[in-house]
Amino acid sequence: MAKVVSVVGNRPQYVKAAPLALALAGRAEVVGVDTGQHYDPELSQVFYDELGIAPPAHRLEVGSGSHAEMTARILERIGPVLEAERPDWCVVYGDTNSTLAAVLAAAKLGVPIAHVEAGLRSFDRSMPEELNRVVADRVSDLLLCPSDEAVANLAAEGIADGVAMVGDVMADAARLFGPIAERSTALADLGLEPGGYALCTIHREANTRPPALGRLVDALSGLDVDVLLPLHPRTRAALERAGLAFGGRVRVTEPVGYLAFTALLRGASMLMTDSGGAQKEAWFHHVPCITLRERTEWVETVRAGGNVLVGDDAAAIRAAVESPPRPAAWPPLYGDGHAAERIAALLAP
Repeated sequence: MAKVVSVVGNRPQYVKAAPLALALAGRAEVVGVDTGQHYDPELSQVFYDELGIAPPAHRLEVGSGSHAEMTARILERIGPVLEAERPDWCVVYGDTNSTLAAVLAAAKLGVPIAHVEAGLRSFDRSMPEELNRVVADRVSDLLLCPSDEAVANLAAEGIADGVAMVGDVMADAARLFGPIAERSTALADLGLEPGGYALCTIHREANTRPPALGRLVDALSGLDVDVLLPLHPRTRAALERAGLAFGGRVRVTEPVGYLAFTALLRGASMLMTDSGGAQKEAWFHHVPCITLRERTEWVETVRAGGNVLVGDDAAAIRAAVESPPRPAAWPPLYGDGHAAERIAALLAP
């Protein structure tokens, strides 16, 4: 039986790992590695509890720090794990520091690498995530693309070997866990009515430092709509450092688990976010998305009319909230919700 080391470190990666773990059951031994990049229990342990992922065999507990510090700590700690496990595949997800460090360590040890969400590009090298994506795709052996656009991006960079268009495992998660989220009491617990609020998330590095953070606080606090903002620990710390606080009709709560977030998303009139994963989740659940970034790697959602890029510009945010993007249809841009099964067949034929 094949052995697969699955490396996760943040919220979207826990979600992506769950369908693949289910698809690999009985086909491969899955050894989970949690880097601890998101060390807050509301952003880590809760996903194991809610999604039924087996507890990780290895917890690296790297915590927070600069990009260099986090990447170095992960490299230092994951190398011995890969040497001890000697897996047939090291599977990484997305574009985090955990992804970058794991692919570097695996490549140097000669461990084959499978990159889930390969080929994504925002074409903005000022984003740390973009650099992580490019490096991961250059050294991975199996590039598992969520869309035809991703395949085309790789082809434009001269990468063709090992490329497979499998669809998006986030679509799998929406299919598998959306119905479960319907049983969540998240809306009732918060006294919310379906369609009566906008859901918001902010956590990107560029948006959690001045002056962007101050502009977003002012813009969201001035909206004439109820906004629910489960606050990421990074954003909370940034607000405290800057002496800023949301006001107006913005309601700040603690972070919520994946199933509760999914329920809140499905009940929202719109989503405002700087998260890559949440943009797709909005699409899967047919919720208009307003992206608080200038660029996105999920360009298909913008072209299809379900997502609009507004950055931190107050006027653009207000206009988008007053007239949210609503496509005439919500086609399956990222596959049929069975990407994990295709990936499992490639990893453990």
